[in-house]
Order: sequence, then C-alpha cells, then structure tokens
Amino acid sequence: MMTDPGMSEELRELRSRVRQFVDEEVIPAEAALAADGPGGPLMRSLQASAKAQALWALGLPEEIGGGGLPFMPYVYVNEVIGRSEFAIEALGTAQTQDSLMLHLFASPSQRERFLLPLVNGDILPSVGMTEPEVAGSDPTQVRTTAHFDGEEWILNGHKWFTTGADRAAFTTVFARTDPEADRYRQFSMIIVPTDTPGYEIVRVIPTMGSTSGHHCEIRLTNVRVPAENLLGDRGDGFVIAQKRLGPGRIFHCMRWLGQAQRAFELMCAHALRRQAFGSPLAEKGAVQTFIADSAAEIQATRLMTLDAARALDAGREARVEISLIKFYGAQMLHNVIDRAIQVHGALGVSADTPLEKMYRDARYGRIYDGPDEVHRMVVAQRLLRDYARGAPWS
Repeated sequence: MMTDPGMSEELRELRSRVRQFVDEEVIPAEAALAADGPGGPLMRSLQASAKAQALWALGLPEEIGGGGLPFMPYVYVNEVIGRSEFAIEALGTAQTQDSLMLHLFASPSQRERFLLPLVNGDILPSVGMTEPEVAGSDPTQVRTTAHFDGEEWILNGHKWFTTGADRAAFTTVFARTDPEADRYRQFSMIIVPTDTPGYEIVRVIPTMGSTSGHHCEIRLTNVRVPAENLLGDRGDGFVIAQKRLGPGRIFHCMRWLGQAQRAFELMCAHALRRQAFGSPLAEKGAVQTFIADSAAEIQATRLMTLDAARALDAGREARVEISLIKFYGAQMLHNVIDRAIQVHGALGVSADTPLEKMYRDARYGRIYDGPDEVHRMVVAQRLLRDYARGAPWS
C-alpha cells in the first residue's frame, strides 16, 4: 500500500515493533489463546512481554501508566494491532476507551480505585448502555433508573450486550437520573462494581454460534453504590458517552483495516499458490477483480479514517467524518474478508484459517457503536442542513 508522509521515522519504527510483536508472538499463539480463555496464563505471558518491550497501553497518558503516545500516532499503531483479535488484550489496549473516559471524568478516588489498576491490566471494565426492551440506536429510551437517596445511588434496570461484564471488576452504567430534565440531561454515568449485591449476570449471550465475545445480559435490582461513584457531573451521561465513543470509533476503524489487510494477504498468498484449470488462481480475471477491488476499498477507508482522526485531533466535532468511516469501514471489512473466503473455497469456511472467525466478527461491526443506518442518517441530515443554509461541499 501507499506510504504515509504523516508518519515520522520514530513512529514507523514503533509500528514495526508492534507489528513484529503481533505477527511473531500473538498470531502464532491464536489457537492456544482461544483454548486458554481470556486472562489465562498464556495471555498474561504475552502481556508481560509487551510491557518488557515498552509496547504496553501505548495510547494512554504516562501519568496513569500508559505509553504516552499522542492521539494521531496511536491511530496509526491501531492499524497493526488490528491484525489479531487477541492483540488488543496482549498490548493493553482493550481498555483504552474506558481508561480515557475515566482519565477525563473520574474523581481522585475513582482514579485510584478503578483507573490505575485498569491501565495496568489488573482489572477489566465493562459499560452498560444497551437494553433488550428498547432500541439501542436511541439511548434516550433507556429505562434503567438511578435514584439518589442522599447518601447512595439505587439502581434498577436490565442491560444486555454489556461486553466483558463476566470478567469485569466494574460496569459503568448509563442510567436515567433526572426524568424531568431536558431530554439529553436526564442521564448520568455511575460506576457499579460487579460484586455489588443486586448486580446479576443473567447469561453470556450466544452470538454467531459462540459466547467468545463475552456479551452479557445483566440485571440491576436495588443495587446500592456510594454517591462518589457518580462519574463526572449529574446529567452528563450523553457528554461522557460521546467522549468515549468518538475516538473509539476511529480506533475500531483502524483495527478493521488491520483485519482487512491480513485477510487481503491471505487471499493473495492463496491465489498465488493454488492451481485450478491449468494455472494459478492469481491468473483468473475474477480473482484479480477481487484483489483490485479489495485494495481500492482498503485504501479508501484508510484515507477516510486518517482524515477523520486528524479532524478530531484538531478539536473539531468530526461527526460526519466519523459516521462516514463507521458505515463505510464496516462494509469494507465484510467485503474483503468475504472475497478472501471465496478465493479459499471450502478451506475459507473452515477453522483451518482465521477467515471464518474474522467473517463472523466483522458482522458485528455494522451494529455496534451505532448501526450503519443511524450513521448514514447522521451524515445525510448534516449535509442537507448545510446545503439548506447555502454551504458548499467542503
């Protein structure tokens, strides 16, 4: 692919080291990591290796135990981290969104209790937003309530797709605290330790034939937590959620690029070595089209994602840019993996390559962090609003 003038030599060297770690230490261990389970001894060994190589939690500030990499360089690093689903945990980046959220909004006591052990990899987080009774794409419908009795918050509600709750030390719960307030000031974020009485994990939801995603259904029944567990200010739930999701969507899209590039490499390698009807698959016109289309879509998504990242880094809201890459990137990832499976034939749908698992995981991308349809709606509404005001394409 094209070189990127936005990367310094120092950043290129760091990316190279991260890629070497992912390709030489994580990818060869993927089958064993899947069997070992999350947080097992093999994963702990990889995490220790990442720390020893100064590759741990690169995108988090040094003052909380991270690598201190600024936003844009970290965006580039996420591209190579995305090559393996296990790399984010091995490199201490799985908790980046939650760590940055706590870094921005946590009180000193919350930082001590939750943030510092989170960055170090001693505990894991989860976030309770989505509920089975209402559309997840419209969080103003959330029914979980938190009532303040003067000393404690009392939470009642039903959440699902609270990813990682079965392994997490706490869940940051999005709850309605002020039903009479303005629509977007009715909600707050409250930190709930998962061992609190009344916090129940109903089940790990089977999805796409697996429970490996650790997407949990939880119930909160008269859960009591101290007043100090309120994250940020009362009524700031939407503000905190957006601060968490904006950079997170860019990180997701860069990791999708890493996944797509790995699928692309597998497709090209198989096309070159596989013979059919007297010549390699690489000489077939249909396969060449797959490769060309995939290269174009990967490069387009990469440039769009870097543009969105630069806009956010410059202090712009970047809502249109982020929504564009969210739906375009998710479709790109699906397309590239789908073509790679087609080139592999029956081998592609077997577990003998990572493609079938990558394909299943890619399908989630069109739903989580906001379904594609909502992001398309956001883009169209904002562009039409600008045109209605006489603003040209910019």
